[in-house]
Amino acid sequence: MEKRAYLPELAATLMATIFGMSFMFSKLALANHTPIELIAHRFLLAFIVMSILISFKIIKINLKGKNMKNLFFLSFAQPILYFIFESYGIKYSASSQAGIMIALIPVCVAILGTFFLGEKNTKREIFFILLSVAGVAYIAYGKQVDENSSAIGIIFLLGAVISSSVYNIISRKISTEFTSSERTYSMMLYGALVFNSINLISHIKNGNLTQYFTPWSDPSFLTALIYLSIISSIIAFFLSNYSLTYLEASKASVFANLATVVSIIMGTVFLKESFSFNQVIGSLMILVGVFGTQYTNIMQRRNRTI
Repeated sequence: MEKRAYLPELAATLMATIFGMSFMFSKLALANHTPIELIAHRFLLAFIVMSILISFKIIKINLKGKNMKNLFFLSFAQPILYFIFESYGIKYSASSQAGIMIALIPVCVAILGTFFLGEKNTKREIFFILLSVAGVAYIAYGKQVDENSSAIGIIFLLGAVISSSVYNIISRKISTEFTSSERTYSMMLYGALVFNSINLISHIKNGNLTQYFTPWSDPSFLTALIYLSIISSIIAFFLSNYSLTYLEASKASVFANLATVVSIIMGTVFLKESFSFNQVIGSLMILVGVFGTQYTNIMQRRNRTI
């Protein structure tokens, strides 16, 4: 039991690290290909790989007699609605605005968790959650303050915040019925079905259906696809669902802001992007906010077991 005490936090930290690195790989893939192509192929490969692992019993799932409707709602919120809202939100708004809006997810999760899961946060935990959000907002605001965001962009980003928050709540709520593997497999399945349907229709409209798998011949796209499918989809979402099994939704969701810090480090080291004063201060705020929240949570769990 003592060993498991820190595993959810470790899983959430690793999840955030993987998601943070995914921005670099996405930029690599999107240099010559559309977002819908990347998302469609990402979930298709993830579904195929996970299906193979299940067929060889490396991953075990048992959905017999379980309420499949809950898995559909989970997958509909994330990845389907979230990826659609996020993509269009980023397209129609300033990158600074997008960063600030997405950072609101832990706050939204904390509010929804109070109403739907009966979770309660102490004033100290709320302070650290807000500090983490403020760190992301400070970094985003310091990037591009001169860009304009349209109303439709803000609406789409708000949809992304709500859908991701709903995913956290549902995953936490159904964690006693479905394992992390079962929840992750459902997300890969529905993601593959929906986004490949959209991509298929797009290719048919453009009259280039025979070029459906052409992106796979691009070494940069294929490299990014393997990372995004296997590591950033299967492994990262498994870690996310695992952490939500043992951590309250509000405590688990705040880890997502660590992805901002990781993305900055990866961009600076590998893409030679600048590292500004805003990023230094914002990153420190995020780190203090995340670890302050989790330290308080761990101490509370330890006191309950004494």
